[in-house]
Amino acid sequence: MSPTSDLPPIRVVLVDDQALFRTGIRMLVGSQADIEVVGEAADGREALAVVTASRPDVVLMDIRMPVMDGIEATERIAALPEAPRVIVLTTFDLDEAALRAIRGGASGFLLKDSDPEFLLAAIRTVHAGTAVIAPSATQELIARLDRTRTPVPDAFGDLTARERDIFLLAARGLSNAEIASREYVSEATVKTHISRVLAKLGLRDRVQVVVYAYEHGLIGRPA
Repeated sequence: MSPTSDLPPIRVVLVDDQALFRTGIRMLVGSQADIEVVGEAADGREALAVVTASRPDVVLMDIRMPVMDGIEATERIAALPEAPRVIVLTTFDLDEAALRAIRGGASGFLLKDSDPEFLLAAIRTVHAGTAVIAPSATQELIARLDRTRTPVPDAFGDLTARERDIFLLAARGLSNAEIASREYVSEATVKTHISRVLAKLGLRDRVQVVVYAYEHGLIGRPA
């Protein structure tokens, strides 16, 4: 069942070169009172035009498509003013293309055969901007596929000691509730610190926190 709310529906654009897959997702989303499909595209170039015209909140983006793939389309959409959140869809677990899309601005990734309820929850989660889609999967993806390390930017030094602690816990995939318990503060305080961390480091969301931490060697990789 979908949540009831007085808020306007979450506006979604579907991008996939398989019409049958789009039809299935459109039917699933259409069954929800709080989510609506406002546009569809069969390739990345078409997606840019549809996103610009329909101004969605969330884009479900296939990675492998003709004309323009989902990686380039994600990068271009993420650069738009008031850009929507992008969830990339892939048929392969631990997909290097998914990692590239996340580094390009996607807020997370899902397997195409994910449970329907999980897909709906992912749309709501990304739209809320308060949590990461499958943080453990994102961590594993980065840990296994990304072997680059770059120096820690000066901006990281601008974080307070408490902000650094919360950054590292978030980068390891802990939820706000788990961080609050670990740090003996309220969840509201954690949210405030996370917001400040994102602003200081120029990051969009907690997926980007995970990427940032691994890229700059701030947390170790699993054995």
